[in-house]
Amino acid sequence: MRGRQIRPARVLQSVQEELKRNVMGSTKTYKPPWLNIVSSVPPSETLIRPIPAQHTEFSGSKKIKKPRNIYRPQKIVYLEDTLRAAFYKDHPWELARPRVILESDGRDSQHCDWSKGVRQPGIALTGESVVQRQLYLMEAEKMAQSKAYDVARHEFYKLRQAEEIERRVAVEEARHVGAYFGKTRGDVGMMLEDHEFENWKIWAGKETAARQAREASEVETFDPEDSLPDVDAAPAETQPSAV
Repeated sequence: MRGRQIRPARVLQSVQEELKRNVMGSTKTYKPPWLNIVSSVPPSETLIRPIPAQHTEFSGSKKIKKPRNIYRPQKIVYLEDTLRAAFYKDHPWELARPRVILESDGRDSQHCDWSKGVRQPGIALTGESVVQRQLYLMEAEKMAQSKAYDVARHEFYKLRQAEEIERRVAVEEARHVGAYFGKTRGDVGMMLEDHEFENWKIWAGKETAARQAREASEVETFDPEDSLPDVDAAPAETQPSAV
């Protein structure tokens, strides 16, 4: 059938007419449970789907293009996502640092002033600090993305270096007064690696000894003389008979 199908929009009217004519039998038995709800809140009869708002930036082309996939939700892309992906691609080990995502009132971002630098009071230094600082430099000070990234990254490096120096000084002071911290993560990793290497040497020694034993047994059971034919003995039929 050609044309637009409007039968689904006439379901309510069709059922009501059938109930009035008693075509469906008793109204108490065959009355659909959804009839009262659809009667009070009827569906929209608009058959034209409006074009959704375009979240992506305008390409600048003067040619009007018909939007595609209007029935699919559009992808909402933020600039922070691109900056965040670039930072963690260059600094993957920052993802291994523990982070506290708990907020007291849910408005911690409103207390930040990224014009003063990467470090913000009451907020731990993470890669998100670099992203927000870079975004501020790009939007407020109109810096290029690469230059803003370099500025925020260098500020981040200086703060990370200061934290590392403070940690080392604190450890040295604590050891000076008798503190014992035990083995570090690197020491524990080397110990486990040495243990596995010793186990591998024992296994490799057993495998080598078994292989040598198999090769020796194969040499002893093999006799090269048994495999050669006896050329001196000849069959009786082949010897010449005396005349």
